[in-house]
Amino acid sequence: MDFKTETIQRNDTEIFLLTYEDFDPAHYFEKLTSIEIERYHTFKNIKRKREFVATRFLRHENLGFEHIHYDSNGAPYIKDEGFISISHSANTVGLAINKRHSVGLDLEFPRKNILKIKSKFLSELEMELFDCMNEDVVTQLWSAKEALYKLAGRKEILFIEELLISKTLDGAIKGTIINPDHELYVKLDIFEFNGMFITINTEAVERSK
Repeated sequence: MDFKTETIQRNDTEIFLLTYEDFDPAHYFEKLTSIEIERYHTFKNIKRKREFVATRFLRHENLGFEHIHYDSNGAPYIKDEGFISISHSANTVGLAINKRHSVGLDLEFPRKNILKIKSKFLSELEMELFDCMNEDVVTQLWSAKEALYKLAGRKEILFIEELLISKTLDGAIKGTIINPDHELYVKLDIFEFNGMFITINTEAVERSK
């Protein structure tokens, strides 16, 4: 068996995970729609082909042949199924779904060299608030910003200035998305699972008045 699947429930969000070894993607075309098979053939990289097929296999196992669409910002959605978010890391893909509000999912395995690039995506205040000499902490902050990016609803965004991470008084992780005319706030759940960090928003995004 090439695939191992697991499900995590966080509040009213389901996270479906699939871990895989090297496999021949063509063996799983029965899990793809005809449109997806056509798109598959546009990919040249075998890693990208495996991610694409593994994601559709995961979708098929949990939601059937519901086509994954993409909006103008590249965000995925499935008609009549609710809000979804997709993430990949190493040989793992994840699909989060929530019936009530948008979700931003990110999967990250620990990155050994991430401290060398932290100044490119962390603000000075964030480096004061968190232990940014710790590779795992900085990896989690990167994961949090990736999840925020998926919730932002726009492509052109500066991670260091417009996606900000802080702590609430009770120690929860809070994300802020800075837009030209308003700000968005959301609580983030960051946890470890099978040696991997998973970030997901556990509540709906709130817009400043």
